[in-house]
Formats: sequence, C-alpha cells, structure tokens
Amino acid sequence: MMIKRWLLIGILVLLPNFASAQDRGFGIGIILGEPTGISLKNWLGQTSALDFAVAWSFERYHSFTIHADYLNHNFRLIKVDQGTLPFYYGIGGRIKLKDEDTPGNDNDQARLGVRVPVGLAYHFENVTLDLFIEVVPILELVPSTDFTMSAAIGIRYFFK
Repeated sequence: MMIKRWLLIGILVLLPNFASAQDRGFGIGIILGEPTGISLKNWLGQTSALDFAVAWSFERYHSFTIHADYLNHNFRLIKVDQGTLPFYYGIGGRIKLKDEDTPGNDNDQARLGVRVPVGLAYHFENVTLDLFIEVVPILELVPSTDFTMSAAIGIRYFFK
C-alpha cells in the first residue's frame, strides 16, 4: 500500500513536467485562404508539432481537402518584445476530393500530393492563441504529377 502511495505521488510530481514538454497543447481554429476550413495542431515537443486541416479548396475545381503536416519550429530566428514568433517548416500530405457539382469538373479522380509548408506563427504571451501565415509548395503525385502553391492565414485556440 505504501508503494502505491509513493508511486502516485511520483506521478503527480512528474505530470506537470510532461505537460510543459508539449509547449502549447492541442489547438483548434480556422484557416482562411487555400484551403479554407478547420485547423488542428498538436504539439509533440517544444519545437515539433502535427498540423491538420479539414477544409474546402477553391483552387481550379472546388474540392474537399484534408492535409496533415509534421512541423519544426525555430523560436530563436525572430525575436519579439511580447510572446513568440517562431518560423516553421515541415513536410506532409494532402488529398483533394472533387466536387461533382462544379461545372466543367471532368476530373473524377482524387488528387494526392506532398506539402512543404513554410510559415510564421505568433504565440501570444498570456493567451493560448496563435496567429499564423503560411505558404505551401505542393507536388501533386496522383493522378498526374503537377506543381502548385497554396497560402493561408489562420488562428487557433490551444487547450492545456
């Protein structure tokens, strides 16, 4: 019984350290631009995160799009007086599903591509919000190889 108490005390003491290693926790918000929709971000450590979006694309043909990216953040590159402004970059994937109701949309195949996001994210000092802007080169691989770009801005609220 005594071992269980010490184990519980040890877990409670270490728990805040595990939480702070996630930097900003899990965030949800909106992304506007190409694409436009819901943005999710989950911090894996103090400089790495997974970023997701479920959104609508207005590029060429209207389509539903889902993307997921692994991001690295450099907090030392740009210094600001309050909060932080990390430069981030990463790699991920995107799938686009066509909208059958779009006139002239004869492309009946899903498109699959590789994303290389580059951006800035302002993290407020006393509020669990971030504002971000990104530019994303995309290499479409399926159904044919093509190069495209997208850009977006957004805001997310983080739960700790």
